[in-house]
Amino acid sequence: MAKSVREAAMDLLSRREHSTCELQQKLVRKGYAEEEVASALQRLADENLLSDERFVEAFVHSRQTRGSGPRKIIAELSQKGVSETLISQYLDERSPVWIDLAREVRVRKFGAALPEEYREKARQMRFLQQRGFTTEQIQNVVRDDD
Repeated sequence: MAKSVREAAMDLLSRREHSTCELQQKLVRKGYAEEEVASALQRLADENLLSDERFVEAFVHSRQTRGSGPRKIIAELSQKGVSETLISQYLDERSPVWIDLAREVRVRKFGAALPEEYREKARQMRFLQQRGFTTEQIQNVVRDDD
């Protein structure tokens, strides 16, 4: 016997939080009708079992723990169908927390000593940029005027 849309959604939600858009896409790919999926997701949201706010909060925390910067997190959330308004409520890329995280990520990867040669400094800056930190945050971290 095939699972109902609700059961399939609950199975996915039991593993981790999902955005509404992400969950909808997964369920449609599994072959459920779009109208049926939309209705089931609305009921789950009404029951507070599906929450984009909770998803964003958990996602941001998870990615910060991994050492990802704000730009990368924002891009990933956008890909998952989260609105810019909701993202801005839970993520402020101007927060000093990001500089501390960038410093921690740099030290973990390259050690406490700041790079003296331009080539090494550029390498470390590229690494932090790929992790999603802003230019301002990166410059704060690789400067030696702490």
